[in-house]
Amino acid sequence: MKQKLSFFLLLLSVGIANAQVEEKKLDELVQNTLKTFDVPGISVGVIKDGKVIYSKGFGVRSLNSKQPMDDTTLVGIASNSKGFTCTALAILADEGKLNWDDKVSKYIPEFQMYDSYVSQNVTIKDLVTHRAGLGLGQGDLMFFPEGGNLTVNDIVHNVRYLKPENPFRTTLDYNNIMFIVAGEVIHRVSGLSWAEFIEQRIMKPVGMTSSFGSYNRAKAVANKIDAHAPVDGKAIAVPHDWNETANAAGGIMSNIKDMTTWAEFLLNNFTTKDGKKLVSDKNVQQLWSLQIPSGVAAKNPYDTSFYGYGMGWFLSDVKGHKQIQHTGGLIGTVTQFTLIPDMKLGIVVLTNQQSGAAFNTITNTVKDSYLGIADRNWLKTYGDRMKKMEESFDKQKKEAFAKSETFKK
Repeated sequence: MKQKLSFFLLLLSVGIANAQVEEKKLDELVQNTLKTFDVPGISVGVIKDGKVIYSKGFGVRSLNSKQPMDDTTLVGIASNSKGFTCTALAILADEGKLNWDDKVSKYIPEFQMYDSYVSQNVTIKDLVTHRAGLGLGQGDLMFFPEGGNLTVNDIVHNVRYLKPENPFRTTLDYNNIMFIVAGEVIHRVSGLSWAEFIEQRIMKPVGMTSSFGSYNRAKAVANKIDAHAPVDGKAIAVPHDWNETANAAGGIMSNIKDMTTWAEFLLNNFTTKDGKKLVSDKNVQQLWSLQIPSGVAAKNPYDTSFYGYGMGWFLSDVKGHKQIQHTGGLIGTVTQFTLIPDMKLGIVVLTNQQSGAAFNTITNTVKDSYLGIADRNWLKTYGDRMKKMEESFDKQKKEAFAKSETFKK
């Protein structure tokens, strides 16, 4: 008996040692990612089998203040807010207050699109699946970058002047404007602003105790990032760029602690820690079913065979596992949120610089470790790729300046 107990304790100690080594490896990876891509601050969270096994911040939250980034530092999660918008709609659908296939005009009678047929037939589901016909980013200049004075109602009205780039319901073209309209549906059905609904009906019951539905609602919080962007090859602090009219498309401020709580809730079939299920199985299926497909490269690192959008999330397969993922980007900050439900795995990366290569390096490395894939050195892959891109941009810039000089003569 003593021998068995001693052997068990030996195995336990080895397991703990290995866990510490892996934590150190991830620490080292994040530190190297900061340096390679000139990102002032990154926070990372990993949840597995219902337990948060990693939750840390690195670097500084601002180059101005030099204050450290930690797992409670608030970051604008940008388009990762879209999953909250669709969860809110699912809650209202479960309550019988709307239906995914309801016409938008039922709730916003004045809503029109460029084409009269589309105006009469566009549904709530069309709004949140990027298939209404508007092109990539079409209409974004109504709210981005910050400085415009258009209201949500102005944006809803102005949609009628946007000539679609594609036929209705044929193409996945990522678009924020339709999510703003979806947020207005939530407002008119619930009587709450979008931010109020998200905070009261989702964040509070889920246990996201330090998150906010908009940047302005988080102004009093000191522990939040400044945005940073590369200027002349070096990251500098830049003004926060978000316009409150677009909250339903990307307004949430959150941190690693709360975003891993969000991941846990989603991986637990949209059920809170106290056992309350916020979204029915029927509507979870709707949210995480492919609504509009997109192309997949013949050769890709995860043998992906399908890719497209559900409602609020991009859906794909990675090495035979279904992946739920989204990214978010503002001027000076990018974020990534990844779930592999059948593995009970969630990975969250929040940054205060606009390098997607940084969050891909971390997410892919962590994901590979759980998929049993040998280290592919994503840091080098993305580092080399970014170096080539920067060299190409520098060459184009020099050529453009040289050409402009000839015109002056």
